[in-house]
Amino acid sequence: MENKVSFYLLTDSHYISKKNWVEGKPFTLRERGDQIAKKLSPEILDTFIDKIIADTEIDTVLFTGDNVDDGDMNSHYEFRERLEKLRAAGKKVYVTYATHDYCGAGEDECVFMGSTKYNENSTEPLPFMHKGELYDFYKDYGPEQALSVHEESGSYVVRIGEGVRLAAIIDNGNGRSHCGLFEDGVEWLKNQIDEAKQADEFILLAVHHPVIAPFEVFRHVVEYELYGGYRELWNIMCEKNVRVVFTGHTHIQNIRKYEDENGSWFLDVSTIALANAAGKMRKIEVDTEKAKCLVTSVGIEKINGVESDKSAFEQLYYLNFPGIVEKLIPLANKDYDEFLSLAEGFLPVDKLKKFKFAVKPVFRKVRKMKMSTLVRLGKCKKQLTAEQIKAAKEEKFEPVLYEILKHIYTGNAPYSPGTLEYIAIEGVAARLDRIVNRFNIGAVKKIIPPGSSIAEIAEDFLYNNRTGDDDTIEFDLI
Repeated sequence: MENKVSFYLLTDSHYISKKNWVEGKPFTLRERGDQIAKKLSPEILDTFIDKIIADTEIDTVLFTGDNVDDGDMNSHYEFRERLEKLRAAGKKVYVTYATHDYCGAGEDECVFMGSTKYNENSTEPLPFMHKGELYDFYKDYGPEQALSVHEESGSYVVRIGEGVRLAAIIDNGNGRSHCGLFEDGVEWLKNQIDEAKQADEFILLAVHHPVIAPFEVFRHVVEYELYGGYRELWNIMCEKNVRVVFTGHTHIQNIRKYEDENGSWFLDVSTIALANAAGKMRKIEVDTEKAKCLVTSVGIEKINGVESDKSAFEQLYYLNFPGIVEKLIPLANKDYDEFLSLAEGFLPVDKLKKFKFAVKPVFRKVRKMKMSTLVRLGKCKKQLTAEQIKAAKEEKFEPVLYEILKHIYTGNAPYSPGTLEYIAIEGVAARLDRIVNRFNIGAVKKIIPPGSSIAEIAEDFLYNNRTGDDDTIEFDLI
């Protein structure tokens, strides 16, 4: 339909060339430490690309940064070959880039390991992309088609369809400092929003770093992981009625809404990393006649080119933080040497060896604990039904813990108010709040956002208290 503009959005593919590694401990530990699927990153990206090419109705694709893993040239050239495959299939391709896409020192310095080749028992450096080289390397995927380019940052605005513009913002930061637009870039962005409005066109924003923290405790503890100047961008979007910004970086499937005191609002639609076990891309459809935007999510069932009876999720889950924890807890008492072997690269093994006497009983307790223990600790039995009290005596806490961890990245945690799990965990959290306040435990208070509580932090991880669904949302553009 002429009044519909659609595109796919992918982020955090963390592509790493197979030229960069051989099977061995150095790369296995690196993959485990980063908790994403590095070894299969080419196959994962190719599977998504094949899915996009098979869709003959959508002709536009946007990649929003951390396209490669360590900024090495092998991976950049191979990633660009994938972009060309999309273009050869008739797709319009737009690209932004972020801190994993370059390496270097001084102005180019980033927080990540340098571009590295992983041998069987050793590593060596590889040629890498400097920050200043990215614009020219990817200029055919956005800047060349742009209505406007901000020279200092490389950000650009394109018309992705009749009546719809996209502002692709490039983070200026190096991973250790401000990741966002500086003053000149902010003025450029404001002017571009005004020009779109004057042309009676909708404008969507996209940037790598989140504008709204996926969880409030995230903002309080690691605020530097957010888009630099995010509060200023909040004000701009609300003042100018820009309804959505698409983000990535956290590897978390998350949709959050910001609303100011005047009732103006916008959404931060953050997309999970492709290289995550539950990796998905977003499908965005703008109906210009109805002034509505529909965002849905598209995943993959199988990984192309990989011989396995397992689903993509089953193959990759135990590379992610939740899956590693799910393996580690049973091993602690079953085979401590195997536990240490799996923990290497993920946890401080030296300390785990030293405190074996404490680790084993704690994990043993976690495995044996029933939900009734949490009910007792939280003093919340009166809030439960007779059926829930009975279930609490039978249900173990361990699978509940795994379910909570699993949904940190995938979104849509399942334990809503009224469920046994919600009541019990919130009861424990509320009691901890009372203990912290009574004894003025400063170490704990430091990680609690001002005006918040342990109970409010826990709620963030128990159910979707944001927009109701982290995978799908439809909203008005005016």
